[in-house]
Amino acid sequence: MKDEAQHASAQRDPDETVQSSSAAAASAVSQRPVDDGLPMPQRLVAIGAISFGIALLVIDGSIANVALPTISRKLGVSEGAVTNVVTVYQLVMVMGLLPFAKLGDRIGHRTVYQIGQVVFCLASALCFFVENFAALLMLRAVQAVGAGLALSVSVAMLRRIYPAKSLGSGLGLNSVVVATAAAIAPTLGGFIVADYDWRLVFVVAAPLALVSLLLGRALPAPEPQGGKADWLGGGWSAATVALLIGGVQVAAHAGSVLPGVALFVAGIVSAFFLVHREREQDRPIVPVDLMAQPVIGLSVLAAVLVFCASGAVILALPFLFEQSMGYAPDEVGLLLLPYPLTLLIVSPVAGWLSDRVAPTKLGVTGMAIAILGLLLMAFMPAQPGVFGISWRLTIVALGFGLFFAPNSRLLIANAPQDRTAAAGGLISTARLFGQTTAAALVGLLLSLGLGLGPTPMFLAAGLALVAALCSMVRFRTVRAQTVPAEAREAGV
Repeated sequence: MKDEAQHASAQRDPDETVQSSSAAAASAVSQRPVDDGLPMPQRLVAIGAISFGIALLVIDGSIANVALPTISRKLGVSEGAVTNVVTVYQLVMVMGLLPFAKLGDRIGHRTVYQIGQVVFCLASALCFFVENFAALLMLRAVQAVGAGLALSVSVAMLRRIYPAKSLGSGLGLNSVVVATAAAIAPTLGGFIVADYDWRLVFVVAAPLALVSLLLGRALPAPEPQGGKADWLGGGWSAATVALLIGGVQVAAHAGSVLPGVALFVAGIVSAFFLVHREREQDRPIVPVDLMAQPVIGLSVLAAVLVFCASGAVILALPFLFEQSMGYAPDEVGLLLLPYPLTLLIVSPVAGWLSDRVAPTKLGVTGMAIAILGLLLMAFMPAQPGVFGISWRLTIVALGFGLFFAPNSRLLIANAPQDRTAAAGGLISTARLFGQTTAAALVGLLLSLGLGLGPTPMFLAAGLALVAALCSMVRFRTVRAQTVPAEAREAGV
């Protein structure tokens, strides 16, 4: 019987094993049972509040993609420079995510979330009055501050809203909200740009912030942990992110690669010394203690790569459809619709499966499917027609959908309970860092004359391949750590 037990332990899926051991470690650290979610019906109202809040962030982050060619013409800026509308928003938001997550620990997650909604709503309303590109970028930066405050603590609140056994399903439902908002965004943006003032694309999400604020009392009550503010660490981490992403952006738009490369190298150097400093902190703003764990560190890296791949596809396609294939802006929105609609179906299924099937298996399978779809997109005819575009985009979305929720579930489930905000900040940072990098890369490709061909699809396929390799390395690393030594010696 003892041998059978050892063999069963050796055969247990590494993802499942590390989730169990990490949960036990989290319980030991916090000296309290894992939160089993909010009671009903408060849980339903809280889900509504967080859903409206996340939806507005997704809509505001995605709706501008379809409007970029129009904004370029109306404000008289180049195609490469107009991608700053997306890049500035995402850059400012990703700069603040980790410091804002630490702020949420200090003063309470719900408090930070609600402040973010107010800031975002006010900045969105002011966007209707912009008259030049500089003013638009400035207000997009303020929008990003509000969005970053809310997004930095949203995943931490999700873990407290849902019971532990339903975390994967909850993340899947959250993905449904994201996919639904993403489905609405390009179509809505296309119709607004075609028939109304283009400024409305930045205002339309503001009412969702008001709904989220009204429902916000049902969110988990603030549990401030106090502690001293680390202004140096917060500013340093934000500056490091700005150097890394800003370096790519400068290389794309400053007319010379050298200044951008210099900024990027400075960011790498800054990151090296920042990590060294954060290792000595008890609760670091940059959660190096979490990223040192292979299951979390490799999950974050894979997430960055996949979000960058998906962002490059969605940002490059409007230019391809409108300028190379001759579609109108409202038609472009409809052409992009199969992508979020597929995610709408696949994401909850993937989240549900991640509570029952190893997330690594789901993620690697998804990346194989996504790579196939991206190659099909790269080699599609010059005029593939609506159906030819739709079925190819559906395959790409199917692959990405099988990755997102399972990877997030694995990352969150293996973080200690009292470090959930930091883990949530990592997920949001990975998503936005990937998407911001994608915007900068697409801007670079457009400025080089490569953005309207198959190059963005090849780039996305390469990133997806590396993400799959990261997932497999994570699986093998965790297996080596969890399989008993005697089982490994026996060749199990």
